[in-house]
Amino acid sequence: MICLIKWDKWVVRVCRDMGGLRRSLGYGYVNYSNPNDAARAIDVLNFTAVNGKPIRIMYSHRDPSIRKSGTANIFIKNLDKSIDHKALHDTFSTFGNILSCKIATDGTGQSKGYGFVQFEAEEAAQTAIDKLNGMLINDKQVYVGHFLRKQERDSSLSRTKFNNVYVKNLSESTTDDDLKKTFGEYGTITSAVVMRDADGKSKCFGFINFESMDDAANAVDALNGKKIDDKEWYVGKAQKKSERELELKSRFEQTAKEAVDKFQGVNLYVKNLDDTIDDEKLKELFAEYGTITSCKVMRDPSGISRGSGFVAFSSSEEASRALSEMNGKMIVSKPLYVALAQRKEERRARLQAQFQQMRPVAMAPSMMAPRMPMYPPGAPGMGQQLFYGQAPPAMIPPQGGFGYQQQLVPGMRPGGGPMPNFFVPVVQQGQQGQRLGGRRGTGPVQQNQQPVPMMQQQVRSS
Repeated sequence: MICLIKWDKWVVRVCRDMGGLRRSLGYGYVNYSNPNDAARAIDVLNFTAVNGKPIRIMYSHRDPSIRKSGTANIFIKNLDKSIDHKALHDTFSTFGNILSCKIATDGTGQSKGYGFVQFEAEEAAQTAIDKLNGMLINDKQVYVGHFLRKQERDSSLSRTKFNNVYVKNLSESTTDDDLKKTFGEYGTITSAVVMRDADGKSKCFGFINFESMDDAANAVDALNGKKIDDKEWYVGKAQKKSERELELKSRFEQTAKEAVDKFQGVNLYVKNLDDTIDDEKLKELFAEYGTITSCKVMRDPSGISRGSGFVAFSSSEEASRALSEMNGKMIVSKPLYVALAQRKEERRARLQAQFQQMRPVAMAPSMMAPRMPMYPPGAPGMGQQLFYGQAPPAMIPPQGGFGYQQQLVPGMRPGGGPMPNFFVPVVQQGQQGQRLGGRRGTGPVQQNQQPVPMMQQQVRSS
């Protein structure tokens, strides 16, 4: 270690390699004589940019086992790419003292969508998992769970090993002996059978059971996709019916999610359409704002328009411009309503989260972290938070389906007017005594607090 600098109150060391170039290893140590000074340095300087890179500051532990044990360490994935180290730290610091917090990034510094937080206490880590797993952060449902070291992950995978192998797409002439001969090259087989119908005709699939799980895995790796008798075999782990159904469901959900993500921020929902508007007319109305990849007016089984539809653009910028220009525009004497299309579960979660925050004064939460605004969009007197390509909250009412209707709340105008004053939003530190609600028509109270990711309870659709 070199670059030793001494003052009356602190000592600074920058760690460098031992080669001829003595390049910085990217980390160092600062020793304070006063613990309060060290705590203030962490609070003020953590995640401050130095030479264009945010620095992370934490207490130094001489015992490396504390860091390497994985105790109180949690893993977070499916994070929005806009969430950085500081935003993640601010989100999780409400549950306890954090020893380390970071977002995984690629070579260009862009988030990989996952990160790690290590707490001082295991209880804090468990509370964070219980409270935040499945929550919406910046409109994305995140997974929060215990961090598993590579050995533990490998051990978990090993528990999925198998002896029984399934093979399909066999030729009709393939026999049990053929299976034994082909699969026997990879290990000792206890049984091999081609499944047949009542007449003895091959069903073109079968099962092979190995003595060794490693032999079964090797056979799958070697024979899956191989052509035998002009037939390309599928070879894999033999599964129970429940396992197959679960896997198919998972694949379907993943495919559906990928399809939705493809249109995230570019797909617009349009309602209050005149009955004379068809697909072509709808496309003409939105064509000037960019390249339209799909356009459809929703119809009932008899072909009558439902008065709503969808328009997908090639980019979120085009969709945002179309939204701002077309929302409220009069088309055939009817004002259009235009908003970003959302998945059913996201709409339910947002609606549920919004109404959960609408509590009478007597039921208002008494303990809430000041750095985590959890009030719903449109709460009285609060600054609005916008997400990429999303219309202002007043333009996107609570939704109950792609063809949703405006939700009616006592005291609230259908157009998205201010909430009545019997709802109490979260009060930021330093704002005690201020009236946050205000009368209708008053502007929003400005907040000096830098916003951190908005969190909303995810409601799983049954």
